Formats: sequence, structure tokens, C-alpha cells
Amino acid sequence: MRLNKYLAHSGVASRRKADEFIKQGLVKVNGNVITEMGHKVQPDDQVEFRGKVVKPSRHVYILLNKPKDYITTVADEKGRKTVLDLIKGATTESVYPVGRLDRNTTGLLLLTNDGDLTRQLTHPSSEVRKLYLVTLDKPLEEKHLQQIAKGIELHDGLIRVDEIAYAEGGDRSQVGMELHSGRNRIVRRIFEHFGYETKSLDRVMFAGLTKKKLPRGKWRMLTEREIVFLKHFGKSKSTNDEPVRQPEEPVRPLADD
Repeated sequence: MRLNKYLAHSGVASRRKADEFIKQGLVKVNGNVITEMGHKVQPDDQVEFRGKVVKPSRHVYILLNKPKDYITTVADEKGRKTVLDLIKGATTESVYPVGRLDRNTTGLLLLTNDGDLTRQLTHPSSEVRKLYLVTLDKPLEEKHLQQIAKGIELHDGLIRVDEIAYAEGGDRSQVGMELHSGRNRIVRRIFEHFGYETKSLDRVMFAGLTKKKLPRGKWRMLTEREIVFLKHFGKSKSTNDEPVRQPEEPVRPLADD
């Protein structure tokens, strides 16, 4: 097995990032620093990353419905609660969040030790769609909704959403928004641009996965079909650029979430 693949399967990083670690001299095989990208690992070899022995692990895929006040990281220097606290006992493998949600943002978060899948889902070219339910401090004016739908210029460039609409029920302070941008605080900043405060932000869909039957603060393992779907997500975009849906579960209306 190529060394970068070995590191990816060990949950260290994606293959691309693993190549960087190898180049930096952070990886040893049988006690020797290896900087050769194509180095092949033999079955009896011992591989170390930053002085710690690593081995390929069984891939684990956990879907979490994140509540507020949890940090999307594996550890926090201030001692705050992290998303890993919510999945204690779920697995003995070391898993990491795919992307992140702000401390006060709730909803779907995927955690895994599959470095290749993490790279695929977080790479801009995959254009992973995310659907949010946004609750504002006041009703969103129709003219502002239309401007957001057409695209607006923020300090870090133009941002276009895939879809935006008022949520069902007639309350115009609740808005459904679908987009694939991974910019920091992008949803909140879109509404701040027009003078609105985001009171709550809930991610109800991520890469075709939904929160159906997953209460806040709870987690579940992905099914085999969901795993296969995610691994082909970036390779099977529809030609008409419609959102890719999860095979066994259609995305439910916002009012049903």
C-alpha cells in the first residue's frame, strides 16, 4: 500500500494532506524518515506519524444532530464541550468532524475517520449542498429575499445561494436556504448584510442526508447505502445541476423537520 493511502486509512488525513506530511519529514517507516511520495508500505512495517505509531483502522461514519453550545472540534483548550462528547461510546476509532458548524448552529454533522471521503466532501469542486432553516429577528422583506436569490457582494466576494424561500406556515422570519459555499459564517453574514440578526440556524440537510428520526443531540451510524451514496457524491452530479438526493430518503419539507 502506498504510504499516503496507508496514512489516510489510518485516519491521519486525506491522501493529499498526507503527501504534505511526508514531504515535511513527519512520517517514519521502521524508524526511518520517509520523504518519498510513492513509498510502499509492507505488511510488517511499522509506520509512525509525529512519533506515534499509526495503523489502518476500520472506517466509521457517524451522523450527529448537533445541539447548541458544542464546539465542532476534537478538543478545546478552554475546556468547552465538543461534539465528541456527544458520541462517547459510539466507537473506539478516532473520528473527526467533516467541516464544521458554529457553536450556536445546530443540525447535521458527519464524523468519520475516512480521510479520502472527508477530502471529497470538503473540496470546493464537490459542491456539497447544505440546507438550512434560518430564524431571523424580524420578517425577511421580499425585496431582500429576491436580492439574495440573485446573488450579493460581500467583503470577501460574490455569494450566490442555490435556493431560498420562506418556510411553510406563513412566518416570514423563517427562511429555508440551500447553498454549497463553505465560507466562514456565510449564512449569518448574508442576513447581516441587510440588517437582520440570525436568532437560530439549523442545518437540516447535508450532502443528501437528512435529520429524519434523529433527535437533537443524538447520533446514528450511516447505513451501507448512505456510505456508498456519499462516496459517489462528487462523481455523479446530475447534468442539470439539480441537488443530488439520498437514495432511500427524499428531503422532507422544512415544516416537517
